[in-house]
Amino acid sequence: MKIHKPLILIATLALSASINAQNFKDVTIKTTKLSDHVYLLVGAGGNIGISVSDDQVFVIDDQFAPLTEKIVAAIKKLSDAPITYVANTHFHGDHSGGNENMAKLGATIIAHNNVRKRLEETPKRDGSANPKAALPVITFNDKMNLHINGEKVMIFHVDNAHTDGDALLYFTESNVLHTGDTYFKGWYPYIDLKSGGSVDGYIEAVKLGLMLVNDETKIIPGHGKLSNKAEYKVYLEMLESLKTTILTEINKGKTEDEVAANETLTKTYDDLGFSWNFITSEKIRRVFYKSLKKSY
Repeated sequence: MKIHKPLILIATLALSASINAQNFKDVTIKTTKLSDHVYLLVGAGGNIGISVSDDQVFVIDDQFAPLTEKIVAAIKKLSDAPITYVANTHFHGDHSGGNENMAKLGATIIAHNNVRKRLEETPKRDGSANPKAALPVITFNDKMNLHINGEKVMIFHVDNAHTDGDALLYFTESNVLHTGDTYFKGWYPYIDLKSGGSVDGYIEAVKLGLMLVNDETKIIPGHGKLSNKAEYKVYLEMLESLKTTILTEINKGKTEDEVAANETLTKTYDDLGFSWNFITSEKIRRVFYKSLKKSY
């Protein structure tokens, strides 16, 4: 059975550089309540998590700059309080593109050390540098806690997973986990090898996430619909199965092109709809091969 992939999300991730003003104009921000004060916002780009109160608003990821006005309008329907903190799960523009706008509204940006480093050193699509206002002000190396809106939010860095600066955020009282792009629900993952991502790190990120959740946890993936522990476990099984399968081919002396051409290696998960426009079955075989060949 094929899993439907929302076209906006596919276009956002695969073609973010070419999305024009008209596309953003047509985007609607959809809000889903997860607890008495935690919500999921879906627009174009990475899924947004927010925590609101009468005093302040905490935001996880802020999508693209042209969407800030719509995102803020959606938040204002829930609380008139100022946005005090924005956490980036990693540096990609569909998750951090609104940083400068949020900072101008008074928000303090939080992220892993490598997110700031990547934003400082990686030019935007037009070749210009990211403005200083877009850079995280508070950075961390391993983990940190944020005490906000009546609960502790635990923030964990996961090494070399989707990138080298990924973070998972867990709302301890609301029992909500935001995984960033260390989880693409129902889709093969985008593992950004050029930005420090790796297969082993990605698998370890999912294992850590599973240690934090229970059967009642609401899981916000980086892309895709709201998820749960059972679906998250299936995702881990897929990752570990592909790792075992492709490592076997590497140990047989197969080349990258031979692995990429062998459709049987991923057929089980292809048939379940994990292949999509940006990360096709051939591409995931290549990514796993390159990462595992380097590691083993």
